[in-house]
Amino acid sequence: MGPIRYGVIGSGWRTQAFVRIAERLPERFTLEGVVTRSEARVDEIVESWQVPAYTDLGRFLDRHPIDFMITSTPVAVTPEVIKDLVGRGIPVVAETPPARDVESLRDLWAAVGDSGLVQVAEQYPFHPGNLARRALLDTGAVGDVTWAYISSTQTYHAVAILRQMLGIGFEEAAISARSFTQRMVDPQSRAGWADHIDPVDRTMTLASLDFDGRVAVYDYTDNQVRNPVRGNRLIVRGTHGELADDHLVRLPAPRTPLESDLRRWQTGQYLNFEVPDLYQIGDGQRVLYTNPYFGHTLPDEDIAVADLLERTGHWVRDGAEPPYPLAQASQDQLLALAIRESAESGEIVRTVQEPWQI
Repeated sequence: MGPIRYGVIGSGWRTQAFVRIAERLPERFTLEGVVTRSEARVDEIVESWQVPAYTDLGRFLDRHPIDFMITSTPVAVTPEVIKDLVGRGIPVVAETPPARDVESLRDLWAAVGDSGLVQVAEQYPFHPGNLARRALLDTGAVGDVTWAYISSTQTYHAVAILRQMLGIGFEEAAISARSFTQRMVDPQSRAGWADHIDPVDRTMTLASLDFDGRVAVYDYTDNQVRNPVRGNRLIVRGTHGELADDHLVRLPAPRTPLESDLRRWQTGQYLNFEVPDLYQIGDGQRVLYTNPYFGHTLPDEDIAVADLLERTGHWVRDGAEPPYPLAQASQDQLLALAIRESAESGEIVRTVQEPWQI
């Protein structure tokens, strides 16, 4: 049926990922165009991204065949954009988070939840390393998973990974969080490298999320994603072992502790004359992940986004499993908001059943 076709509403920093993927994988994806708010921005998009741009959604839809639309818009307006698209019968991939607060999440679900037309662009569960880790956990390598810790990305993204590793669905949770101020260097932002390394005040948030015995721990410092002196850590513990980042320790039988590592097979290193690229991830016994875009030299982030978009295309065209439904993303945001509420109040926050928890 040809490449998966999509359009994007919004033209900010996040939209660039959807532009790059269509440029790098033209045999799989076609970006039909971008809808933005100002005529001046239209001219910039056409010149910089070499795609059609419009200020009117209806005009774009009349001229371009699409499988789905992506909303890359501020969270304050995203729910209304989603409702508009669903009202037109168009499948949607919404930027994270889908709504700003709990009431907005409930209102959005009441308006479009039954449509079955809304997915969310939560790419972190589709990162190669996270898919490989989840595949390893599915082998029973650590026994029954009971505990997970993350220190890498913020709120709803981190919650999505924690739920993925723990195998958590819509279970109720008790959340306890605290925030602390730390002095630290902050050398990089979306704008690039800073010209100084003077320490600044940053907020660190620690939270525990208790899902009736399965426990998640959230540890995040402001701007940690772009700070090279703050590492990324993911630990998953089970009844019979522990996976710390890519290192596995397990006890498969009495008196027999075993260790192994997840290893990335990367081309282009030393005397391998191929271009640098991720080929696969394995644990020495089996392949746990194979890069579906090998040969296109994509970073992990773009691999994850492309994977999500391709799954969305198959969901629309073939009735395949939905990649990340609105209900899942709403649960991520619900828990993220509970972390913030607990950190601000100093009290334990307990989530309850919500309309999307079906």
